[in-house]
Amino acid sequence: MNDPVIMAVIALLVGVVIGVVLHWSKARANAKEAGSLIEAARKESQAVLREARLQSHDEMYKVRELFDKETRERRQEFADAEKRLLQRETNLDRKGESLDRKNDQQSQQERTLAQREAELFKLQDELDVMKKGLQVELQRISGLTVEEARQRLLAQVEDDVRKDAASLTRNILEEAKHGAEEEAKRIITISIERLASSHVQSVTSCLLTLPSEEMKGRIIGREGRNIRAFEAATGVNVLIDDTPQTVVLSAFDPVRREVARQTMERLVADGRINPARIEEEAAKAGEEVQQSIRKAGEDAVFTLGLARVAPEVSVVLGRLKFRHSFAQNVLDHSIEVAHIMTAMAGELGLNMEIAKRVGLFHDIGKALDHDVEGAHALIGAQLLRKHGEAEAVYQGVASHHHEVEPVTVYGVLAGAADAISASRPGARSESTELYISRLEQLEAIANSFAGVEKSYALQAGREVRIIVEPQQVSDAEATVLAREIRKKVEQELQYPGQIKVTVVRETRVVEYAK
Repeated sequence: MNDPVIMAVIALLVGVVIGVVLHWSKARANAKEAGSLIEAARKESQAVLREARLQSHDEMYKVRELFDKETRERRQEFADAEKRLLQRETNLDRKGESLDRKNDQQSQQERTLAQREAELFKLQDELDVMKKGLQVELQRISGLTVEEARQRLLAQVEDDVRKDAASLTRNILEEAKHGAEEEAKRIITISIERLASSHVQSVTSCLLTLPSEEMKGRIIGREGRNIRAFEAATGVNVLIDDTPQTVVLSAFDPVRREVARQTMERLVADGRINPARIEEEAAKAGEEVQQSIRKAGEDAVFTLGLARVAPEVSVVLGRLKFRHSFAQNVLDHSIEVAHIMTAMAGELGLNMEIAKRVGLFHDIGKALDHDVEGAHALIGAQLLRKHGEAEAVYQGVASHHHEVEPVTVYGVLAGAADAISASRPGARSESTELYISRLEQLEAIANSFAGVEKSYALQAGREVRIIVEPQQVSDAEATVLAREIRKKVEQELQYPGQIKVTVVRETRVVEYAK
């Protein structure tokens, strides 16, 4: 029994010894492995340390280079700034020196100017004294005061200037007279052209005298039916007012007004007034007036010897027989303008046939201006063009009042002839007082100029003739005087047409034989 225990104990001891040996061997192996790991760790840490040292060294090198670079740049900037400051300081020093020199020079100039100013004042005082002495001496020698001498000098200068101006004017006029023939024609036509006096509203009513006041009631009719029928048949207005035995016919169209006048005269003479009778008499009067119009137009064409005038144009021309302007019959005025234009065209070497037609037809548009809108010159030109008149004819009619620019000289001549006919004494109504007043004003204007001896208003105020003193007005000054009188007449006087200003200078020597 002891043997198994011993064996067990021995086995246990052997087991323990073997365990210890195995544990020691394993521990030794572990220690050796740990030493290897520690050695490897130590070597790895040394390598990491070396790498970290190298990297830190590179970083420090880069930082130092960057720091050195920034330091150099800052030093360069400081150096440049220092140079600029030094340069500015140098410039300021130079400017200060320059300003000091300028101030010195300015002070020197101011002292010089003050000295010169004092010298000038001194010289001015001396000159004033000498001037006063010379004036006193001149007054003593000439016997004239300063104001008298000034007035004489100004008068002499004015006289010289007037003479030069008169001489220049004469030279210009002489040069104009020697121009080409066409230029001369243009100047002549423009010089004779005058704008027509302004038109006023044409007479638009006519007055009829009744045999009795009772006739007014017949004209009006029961409840006004007669007067309404009359106005409807004739196209005019019948005005019945408080004026005894008087009735007024009013209309813009002169032909209608003439038809109404004849109709009313027949009704009043017959005494039978009713709507049917009114229409009958109005129709008869209209036919008679149309025949009268046609005959008046044909007579005007025949009187002037015109050929190839369209019948429609003759009829429209005849309607001017019933048109008046300033109490001047427009048809008679047109015939007169045609004669004047013919004379002008003959003097200027133009076509007298064209001039005659333009003159006769220049106001033909007035016969249509109640029916057609526009200026009478343009209306007449359109009518003439429509019925085959030559271009020169309708162009002259269209431009005689300058609604359009003249294409030929005939339009200018028509305007001049129109003004001459309208301004003929007696052609248009004008009060005697106004006429005499205009003549007196014309002579007064002429007499207001120095050197004028006498003046006369001639040709019913169409010309003023001025007689001047030959000792006071020279030939050259006479030209200037005529122009000045003409300008003053245009500014201060209202007149139709044109006024001729004639200055006469003559020297008369009288001796008596005994």
